[in-house]
Amino acid sequence: MALVEGVKHSLEISVSLPEVEQETERVVAEIQKKVRLPGFRPGHAPVSLVKSKFAGDIRQDVLEKLVPKAFRAAVDKEHLEVVGRPDISDVHFHAGEPLKFKAEFEVAPKFDLGEYRGILVTYSEPEASEEHINQRVEGLREQKAEYVNEEPRPLADGDYAMVALESLSGVQPKISQDEVTLKIGDEATLAAFSENLRGVSPEESRDFDVTYPEDYERKNLAGKTVRFRATVKAVRRKELPELNDEFAKDLGDYQTLDELREAIRKAILNERERRAQEDAKAQIIDKLVDMHDFAVPNAYVERQIEINVENQLRALAAQGIDPKTIKLDWNKVRETQKDKALRDVKASLLLDKIGEREAIGATQDEVDKEVQRIARQQREAVAVTRAKLQKEGAIGRIAGSIRTEKTLNFLFEHARKEAKKAEEEAPTEE
Repeated sequence: MALVEGVKHSLEISVSLPEVEQETERVVAEIQKKVRLPGFRPGHAPVSLVKSKFAGDIRQDVLEKLVPKAFRAAVDKEHLEVVGRPDISDVHFHAGEPLKFKAEFEVAPKFDLGEYRGILVTYSEPEASEEHINQRVEGLREQKAEYVNEEPRPLADGDYAMVALESLSGVQPKISQDEVTLKIGDEATLAAFSENLRGVSPEESRDFDVTYPEDYERKNLAGKTVRFRATVKAVRRKELPELNDEFAKDLGDYQTLDELREAIRKAILNERERRAQEDAKAQIIDKLVDMHDFAVPNAYVERQIEINVENQLRALAAQGIDPKTIKLDWNKVRETQKDKALRDVKASLLLDKIGEREAIGATQDEVDKEVQRIARQQREAVAVTRAKLQKEGAIGRIAGSIRTEKTLNFLFEHARKEAKKAEEEAPTEE
């Protein structure tokens, strides 16, 4: 046996002549039973005639039986965990001689774990200042704002215009909206709308061109110049609700404004803690991979590339982009994705080994809860979801994902943490 690059193995395998002859006789007997040859009753054709007439089929059948059997016996004897399919070559199969062949294959990597407790990461306990809470409260006020019609007059900066929009050219399908609210002069309003509607009064119309940026969020408008007819229907002002207990009660199960502010504070802390922990866990994974240098089977990397690309295509589909319209050059994809896929595989192997050493696993209750969550998400009975997941072989993957997350939590709990020195990030509004 020759060992190559840690996970690549090569075996010279031999099958004894008696075993080859025994299997050959069995195959010949099977063919003899089935074939129909002129002048002979089924099953009574001479063995010598069967061997000469079906030599190719006999050879193929014997190899298909003996090669996998001999390969499995050889790797079991060497205690090797084979990954993927072996590459069989140099087959020596001649009458009166033992069968010999060469098998090249990859095996699961074996490596020693370094110290994984006490990994240094940057992490700061989350905070929610009064300024952050005020920003969130103002966002809620904006959501509850009411737009009140004013007496007809020419539009000016700061006004909210209710406009009927109709595309005249430049886009398909045609755009036709009876009520669109635009804030004149606001940075969120495309400049062409503000420039052409400023000074226009209700019941008046204007025709003008709007050129959309290349990165505009609506793909059917990105980079296009569209001619619109805009008819102003009303001039409005925005009225924000007063900040008081009634405002809090209107938003949910809150009795006072203070209760609402406390709930917002907790929400901000939870959001920030989740993001901070995700960042710290990503640091842990990166450092674990950097700490451990070991070879990875190419079969693992190829599969991980496929998984990563599938995830990217699903993300595009969620944005309304049909993955079928994307032509992939798999050679380029493999080249660009290889490094990331290699690190992803190493991280998975490391986390799996740490989980095994620390006896971390998914409980049945945890798996059941995840199945129930999926069932709620898909709006179907739990039993139906469970049966579907079992059929797809997904229950094991669910348990594996839970184990991985629990292992990451373990590593985070045992990490050494130093505070971030960067400025505190503003909360993300939802």
